[in-house]
Amino acid sequence: MNRAFIYLLPLALVACALRQPGDFAAGDSSGATASGGETATSGGGPGTTTIAPELTTGAAATTGEVDATSTSTGSETSAPFIVPPDGGGCAKECDQWVQDCPPGQKCMPYSGDGDNSWESLKCVDVVPEPDGLDAQCMAFGSGVSGEDTCDVGLMCWGVEEDLVGTCVGLCIGSPDAPGCADPKATCLVAGDGVITLCLPQCDPLVQDCPAGERCVSDGYGFLCVEAVEEAQLFEPCLDFGSCAPGLQCVEPQGAVECDLQAQGCCVPFCDLKAENACPGEGQECVSWVDWPPPALAHVGICMVP
Repeated sequence: MNRAFIYLLPLALVACALRQPGDFAAGDSSGATASGGETATSGGGPGTTTIAPELTTGAAATTGEVDATSTSTGSETSAPFIVPPDGGGCAKECDQWVQDCPPGQKCMPYSGDGDNSWESLKCVDVVPEPDGLDAQCMAFGSGVSGEDTCDVGLMCWGVEEDLVGTCVGLCIGSPDAPGCADPKATCLVAGDGVITLCLPQCDPLVQDCPAGERCVSDGYGFLCVEAVEEAQLFEPCLDFGSCAPGLQCVEPQGAVECDLQAQGCCVPFCDLKAENACPGEGQECVSWVDWPPPALAHVGICMVP
């Protein structure tokens, strides 16, 4: 049974615990400038990966059909439960993993079909004096245009109606070995591999996400997502935004109290160091993340072995 359970259902915007933008100043750059196809967030080491449904952006977003596939290596017991969609695929003019655009340009996801969700990749011009990592930024035209004021290897994320957002890093590595330069970040892969963002991690035992979000796991890391429902302990759930804070949506075999006919079931996170940490019959607190950051190495989840 797969411990990491991810449903390919439409989510509202997967929200992340980003720093609140300050006053926007054109040309401000707080991160290292990259050129010639090198990412501004280059680095190494094992990363964590989230594979999510198709995302839409900002107030102009519309929820569309799910089109999310990705591969990521992990242990046999923690590989995400993914059912690839039939057909489809993205229009790929460039490769965001290697940033193979000509000098002065960067490879960016964008919406090529006008549905306000990212499904394609293209080379776009990098603005003079671009904004750096965590800096406030601006998108041009729309939040899914692929054009913004961020540097190479960065994307303007969390864009609102005023087209202002925050520069976040794109994932590094490759589709088979994704990661983030920041060891505290999680690589979010979505939109048939078009979206590859490094988002801050959170603590599911503390639930330290902003209001309206909750800390969940994909089997590789922990990140904040927008709360869409409040299913309680052992109640059915649809995706990783469906359970109440402190709970994770897993396959219904995770607890005997769950309805086996349901698509998912809410079970609690737990502390691996604590005794009798799980409420379900026969449940044990088991490891959930293969390469957790040291501060979260004690976090597990209650499952029937």
